[in-house]
Amino acid sequence: MNTSAAVKKTAPDWHRADIVAALHKQGWSLRKLSREIGLSAGALNNALDRPWPKAERIIAATIGQPPEVIWPSRYAKRHSKPVLPPLVSAMVLADPASALS
Repeated sequence: MNTSAAVKKTAPDWHRADIVAALHKQGWSLRKLSREIGLSAGALNNALDRPWPKAERIIAATIGQPPEVIWPSRYAKRHSKPVLPPLVSAMVLADPASALS
């Protein structure tokens, strides 16, 4: 099997409305939570549109889910290992010190 053709399927990220609804069920809004932790009122909104690990952890903890469950695509990218071409891999395995210089 060709590894480049095998694309890892991840669960879809939660929709922003689902995240906001989950916060509301816990008695919070993004604005109120942002102020409570000492950020500007709209700061946590940024985590809904782009990666921001600190804000993701805060939102996830408030909801009661790990951030990897809420944003699986973001964490799949963060925890992936780069695939080296065969020649580079062979060079690194043969002599790691010289491959770095």
